[in-house]
Amino acid sequence: MDKIVECVPNFSEGRDKEIIGKIADSVRAVEGAKLLDVDPGEATNRTVFTFVGTPEGIKEAAFQAIKTGSELIDMREHEGEHARMGACDVCPFVPVGGVDIDDCVRISREVGKRVAEELNIPIYLYEHSRTKPDRKNLAVIRKGEYEGLKEKLKDPHWQPDFGKAEFNPKSGATAMGCRDFLIAYNINLNTRNKKLAHDIALNIREKGRILRNEDGVPLKDENGKYKRDDGGFKGVKAVGWYIDEYDKAQISMNITNYKASPIHKIFEYVEKDAIKHGLRVTGSELVGLIPKEPIVWAGRYFLEKQHLDEDQYISAGVGERELVKMAIDTMGLDEVAPFDVNEKIIEYTLAEEDQLRKMTVIDFADELSSDSPAPGGGSVAALSGTLAAGLSAMVANLSTKKLTFRQISEAKKKKREELNDLAFKAQQIKDKLLTLIDEDTKAFEKFMAANRLSEDTEEEKEHKEKVLQDAIRKSIEVPLETMRQSFEAIKCAKVVAEKGMKNAMSDAGVSAITGLTAVKSAMFNVKINLPGIKNEEEKEKYLQEANKILENANKLGIKIENLVNKNLG
Repeated sequence: MDKIVECVPNFSEGRDKEIIGKIADSVRAVEGAKLLDVDPGEATNRTVFTFVGTPEGIKEAAFQAIKTGSELIDMREHEGEHARMGACDVCPFVPVGGVDIDDCVRISREVGKRVAEELNIPIYLYEHSRTKPDRKNLAVIRKGEYEGLKEKLKDPHWQPDFGKAEFNPKSGATAMGCRDFLIAYNINLNTRNKKLAHDIALNIREKGRILRNEDGVPLKDENGKYKRDDGGFKGVKAVGWYIDEYDKAQISMNITNYKASPIHKIFEYVEKDAIKHGLRVTGSELVGLIPKEPIVWAGRYFLEKQHLDEDQYISAGVGERELVKMAIDTMGLDEVAPFDVNEKIIEYTLAEEDQLRKMTVIDFADELSSDSPAPGGGSVAALSGTLAAGLSAMVANLSTKKLTFRQISEAKKKKREELNDLAFKAQQIKDKLLTLIDEDTKAFEKFMAANRLSEDTEEEKEHKEKVLQDAIRKSIEVPLETMRQSFEAIKCAKVVAEKGMKNAMSDAGVSAITGLTAVKSAMFNVKINLPGIKNEEEKEKYLQEANKILENANKLGIKIENLVNKNLG
């Protein structure tokens, strides 16, 4: 999935396994959504569901879950320790990858409007989706809970954002909105002293520590509130405690803004502060799941730190999995339990087991040569582009590695940085093309499924035509994206052919002609699907872009081939 949204609805039922199971099944039944976790609480009589998916998939899954919950949960009979005001008490949407807060705000409002209109449940928007300043905090919206909701709805200020201001005795009301992703992260120390751990925690939390006078008495301002220092990392709540299970103290934190406060920066700060306290960091752990982005950032950061020694200069143009491993190793994320990336990183949990790109070369070749029509030429085109980008990254990495001695000239330093950046870019292109190997086969399967739809009635015919057109568009857009990315791979080949080490000149040439093969091959897949598009203007737009890429790729490919042949003699 290029765009991933997380949804974490809380339902007011934590005891009836049948009801909980049916809500879970309603999520599982939605294409484009994947249920990751179901966490029921008997005392709170509340269950937290966690699922991720595409924007469209997540919208449908959230609605179906709320619909199922409204049918099975009766708030008139609900009791529990947790504050609540509805069958689905709160439904947050969280940006994970390829989407931002604005996207999730739109999703929350679209789902909220549909729930209000179709299920007659009042909706209050909170956090980033709020329409009024005092609706940011969920606790404020939920004040009075279910029992006070009937009177609350009579107050003009507490009119719902969607739906009528009418009390729904069975389902209550739901708070819905977009919030930031929350990372639960703990750092382990070589001590049992929780006071020392908490002292470090006070230095990193956003709230900061209370200021005191010389006698240790807390200072207050003119309003009677405690004075605090400037605080630490934005969006970080932290506490120090002792964990009997691990027999050591931990700094436990919730990070609500990992972009402003990256985990690697927090880890590095705690390492330094621990030394000041006479302690050492022994490792860390992530509770729950984490998006791929902050882990990759951490890996790249720690890898780039190794560039400080000119004799040991390491290129940053390495693969994603290697960066993830670097982050795990450096921060000791597997100290207390194995860190399985396929269970801890959200994007990896969504990966299908039967992905073509996970096959061995032998298995892929065998699958390709079978009597099945997929994988076919489109997947081979994407694979060719992948190899082209990978070769360019290799040449760039080898070239930067060669330029690692002291007393290097400024010109060579500049070349090294340029090649280093190129290696990073080529890795990104490679990773994108890897996904297109599978996307092309999925597009073909979607087209075949559309063709199998019934068309016995006019309504079925219209539906089939719509689904078929969408499938054909996808069958064009995937190879077109392969053309775009493969052309970028050829551009990378040009740079390494001109500035890379001479001993790898032949590899740069292979990269260029393999990338050109990918562009030409993908063009065939664009052309064969174009006749199926009914809209002539849309068809022409696709064709013009594809022709332009092919023309430019041919020119650049020939130029690089001539350059390589000239240098090879």
